[in-house]
This record gives sequence, C-alpha cells and structure tokens, in this order.
Amino acid sequence: MEETLIVAGVAVAAIVIGIFIGKSIFAKNTKIAIEEAEIQAKKLIEDAKAMAETNKEKRILEAKEQFLKLKSEHEKETFERSKKVTELEGRIKQQQQSVNDKLASIQKQTQENDNLKETLNKQLEVVNTKRSELERHQEEHIKRLEKVANLSAEDAKAELVEMVKEEARTKAISHVKEIMEEAKINATKEAKKIIIQTIQRTAAEQTIENAITVFNLESDEIKGQIIGREGRNIRALEAATGVDLIIDDTPEAIVLSCFDPLRREIARLSLQRLVQDGRIHPARIEEVVEKTKKQIEEQIMEIGERTIIELGVHGLHKDLVRMIGKMRFRSSYGQNLLMHSKETANLCGIMAAELGLGAKVVKLAKRAGLLHDIGKVPDEETELSHALLGAKLAEKCGEHESVVNAIGAHHDEMEMTYIISPIVQACDAISGARPGARREMMQSYLQRIKDLENLATSYNGVEKAYAIQAGRELRVIVEADKITDADSDRLSFEIADKIQKEMQFPGQIKVTVIRELRSVNIAR
Repeated sequence: MEETLIVAGVAVAAIVIGIFIGKSIFAKNTKIAIEEAEIQAKKLIEDAKAMAETNKEKRILEAKEQFLKLKSEHEKETFERSKKVTELEGRIKQQQQSVNDKLASIQKQTQENDNLKETLNKQLEVVNTKRSELERHQEEHIKRLEKVANLSAEDAKAELVEMVKEEARTKAISHVKEIMEEAKINATKEAKKIIIQTIQRTAAEQTIENAITVFNLESDEIKGQIIGREGRNIRALEAATGVDLIIDDTPEAIVLSCFDPLRREIARLSLQRLVQDGRIHPARIEEVVEKTKKQIEEQIMEIGERTIIELGVHGLHKDLVRMIGKMRFRSSYGQNLLMHSKETANLCGIMAAELGLGAKVVKLAKRAGLLHDIGKVPDEETELSHALLGAKLAEKCGEHESVVNAIGAHHDEMEMTYIISPIVQACDAISGARPGARREMMQSYLQRIKDLENLATSYNGVEKAYAIQAGRELRVIVEADKITDADSDRLSFEIADKIQKEMQFPGQIKVTVIRELRSVNIAR
C-alpha cells in the first residue's frame, strides 16, 4: 500500500515537473517567435515606407508632366484663339474700311448726280426756250407763205391730197388693164397654179421629229437601278438597243439619244417594262429588249394596216404594209416619212380627180403617192437610190406598172411613161417644199450617222455597230469566235483610220470595239 502511494506520488511529481518544463520550453519558443515576427513587421513597415516614398515621387513627376502638357495645350489653344480673334478683327476693320469707302463713293456719286441733274434742268430750260422760239418762227413763216400764195395751209393740204388721189386713180386703172390682159393670156397657167396652191393649203401639219426622247420616272431613286453596279445595266441597255442613255441632274427624267426613231422607241418601251417589273440586270435587259423588238414588229404591221384603211388603199402585199408601218419611225430631212407619204397620197388623189382622170387612175395615183418613198425603209442596205429600190420592191410585190413607174421616176431616175408619174413627182415636191416641212441639216446629219455605222459593219466579224452621242462615239460589237482580243485592237485602229481618211466630221470620233465571250450550257 505504501509502495503504491509512493509510486503514485512519484508519478504526480513527475507529471508536475513535466508540465513545468513544457511551459518553460513553450514560453521560450513563443518569445523567440514573437521577436522574429516583430523583426519581420519592422522590415515590412520599412519596405512599405520606401515603396510609398517611391510611388509618391513617381506620382508627383507624372502630375508635373500632365500639368506641363495641359499647360502647353492651353497656351497653344489660347494662342490660336488669339490669332483667330486678331484675324477676325483685321477682316472687320477691312470690311469697315470698304463700307466707309463705298459710302464715300456713294456720297460722291450722289453729289455728282445732283450736279448733273441741275445741269440737265438748265439745258432743258434752254431747249424749251429754243423750241418756243422755233414754233414762233414757224408760225411767222407759214403766215408769210400764205400771204405770198394767197392760200391758207388747210386749202393747200386739200389741193395736194386731191392731186395725189387723181394720180393714184390713173395709175391703178392702168395696172388693172395690164393685169387683166396678162390674166387672159396666161389663164390656163394661172388656173393650174391656183389648183396646186389650193391643194397645198389642205396639207396637214407635219411633226418634225428630234433626235432625243425623254423618258419620265416616278422618282430619282430608279436612276440608280437603271445605272446598276459600276454602270453594268446602262452599258447592257446601250449595247442591246444602240441608244445613248443620258442620265444627269434632270429631275425624274432620262434622255434617250439616237438618230434612229425606231431604236429610240425600242429603248423607251424596254426601259418602261424594266422599270415596271423592277428586275433590272443585264440578262433581264437583253430578254426584255428582244421581246420589245417583236412587239414593235407587230406594232409596225398595225400602223401599216391602219394607214391603208385610212387612205382607202387595198390589196397591198404584206411586205409593203410592213414597210409603210416602218415609215412611222423614219424621217426625211426632219419630216416624218409616214406623214409625208400620207400627205403625198392625198394630194395625188385630189390632183388626179381635179384633172378628171377617172376613178381608177385616182386610186392608182393615191397608191403610188403612198408607196413612192418605200425605198427609204429597206431591210437590207443596197447601192440603189431609194426611188429605183422602191420601184424594184413594188414590182416584186406585184404592183401595177404605172405605180412602179411613178415610184421610180419621181426623182427623174426613170423615164415617165404614165400620166400619174408627173402627178406623184409634183405632189412629192409640194409636200416637201412647203415652209416648215423639212430641215436639210437634219438629213445630212442622219446620213453621216448611217455612213458611220455602215463603214464599221463592212468589216468581217462585226456583228453590230451603233453611233451614239450625236456621232461622237462609234461602238462596234464583234463576234467573239471570229475576232480575238488582239484583233479587236487592230480593228479599232483600222476603223478609226478609215473614218479619218474617208469621212468628214466635226470634232473627233471615239471608236470602241466590244468583244464578249459567252459560254452557255443547259442542265437537264
């Protein structure tokens, strides 16, 4: 028992000693850790102070730089404003000086005008004085003349008038006798002249066609669609129709320029369809132009049929009817060819009836008058004159010999063998020679344009040629399988050289050769 108590006491003592020793060791370690933490804290505080000092100096430098920069910009802006104010003050001073000079000039001019007005008033007073003196002298002179002649001024005037009347009566009677004698001698000749003048007075007015057509638009926004990206739509339309499209600042309008009215009408109708449809691109343009050409052919036949029904000319061959319809889109010296032919036909019928040639001859005369210029609208170019070509076409279509002869002889290129031939010639001259019917300059211009296109189409490989911009540009479209790119350059040079050598033209002509290769396949 005692041993157990001793062991327990020893254990308790050992535990107490262990606890004391542990506390001593822990206290020592804790003190060392606290000292090390204090040293690190002091070091961190010193490092933080050093960094803060460095950042402070850096911020101060940046602030100083920013301040100097703002100060420099402010001084520069202030200097510029001061400079502008100085310039403005100078301009104001100049304007004030100019105004002062103008005011001085106006005051000076006003003073001069006042002086001039005063001078004019003085001169007017002198003139009035001289006029009064002149009138007084004239009255005195007339009184002296009346006293010498024993005749008043009114009596002298009456006597003079009576003498002039008597002399006029004598001369008038003499002239009347001469006119009556001359009229008796030339009665037949004068009667024919009166008939022709009467027929001429019945002529209808003619429309002088111009070389342009104005196409109206609903808004200017459509112009951009017509032009297309980089102008591809307008180039495709010009190439397909041969018409020059002028798109400028004119509001809601496009000008179609071409010497050929038929081309202008095709371009106008095509453009109208494209604008209504809204789909405008090169492929669609070519499709619409081809459809419009077919529509124009139908319209030409309708015009021809209406014309022959209107004039009462029946039994014409369909080719002649088509040519009559094409006359609507042709002009002769600025005079519409269809209107000229209708007028000539009516004049021929009236003149033949006045001459008492019979109903059959009247119909033949009217028929020949209508067909006399069909040689101006052939489908193919030829070397024959329009009169001989017209006679050849009429003969080919089975027309009467007298009609064929009248067509070929109306410009004295054939011998006149029928009575209606001189009638057609006379009526053609009446229709074309009356004032305002034709313009020579227009016809020479149209002929020059046609010659220009014919010159280009005479080369092998040329598909189409269009003269645009009033003949200042010639666009030649060649066949891609016959003409290479190198040949295009050579062809352009040769055409320009030939134009320069063989034709007369004002200014210069630009020759543009267009070669387009298309590869088409069909997927089925």
